[in-house]
Amino acid sequence: MESSASCPAAAAPLERPFRVLVGVTGSVAALKLPLLVSRLLDIPGLEVAVVTTERAKHFYSPQDIPVTLYSDADEWEMWKCRSDPVLHIDLRRWADLMLVAPLDANTLGKVASGICDNLLTCVIRAWDCRKPLLFCPAMNTAMWEHPITAQQVGLLRAFGYMEIPCVAKKLVCGDEGLGAMAEVGTIVDKVKEVLFWHGSSQRS
Repeated sequence: MESSASCPAAAAPLERPFRVLVGVTGSVAALKLPLLVSRLLDIPGLEVAVVTTERAKHFYSPQDIPVTLYSDADEWEMWKCRSDPVLHIDLRRWADLMLVAPLDANTLGKVASGICDNLLTCVIRAWDCRKPLLFCPAMNTAMWEHPITAQQVGLLRAFGYMEIPCVAKKLVCGDEGLGAMAEVGTIVDKVKEVLFWHGSSQRS
């Protein structure tokens, strides 16, 4: 299928890098996406692609993302007829690990409820749960402390997804408390930890 040539899933060499798909949602913490991607690319043998929601685009410039960036329009532009690739399925097949950072309150609610109304939530809904999925909650403290949040985070953990807990700090809105996305260094260290575990399990 020539139309799939632009999709990273199209290339599958016998020996290839470990592939990380980063999902980014409409939290202010999306400001850190360029730094997060840069730090992930510093890990030897890692290949990275990004799936963004439309609202997340408000917080970063695509020119600052040095990897392939996918959004909703790509899903619909790629598929014209039955023989064409389905992007959210191709990306699920391509990735060895998914990292959703930040995961805002809106997308948290969607994922916990099984809603898949954009490219990112479709990838998550189609995700192969035998492969790791890490998520980094990020929202206002009042939203984090709402009773529904603990229930939704608990559901994601029950699905087998790994939480990288939020931290307490002064938020961009001026409030102070829990809800801020984990520091980029913490997130990258967790990815390295999962990579080490994955490599060890592959050798055993």
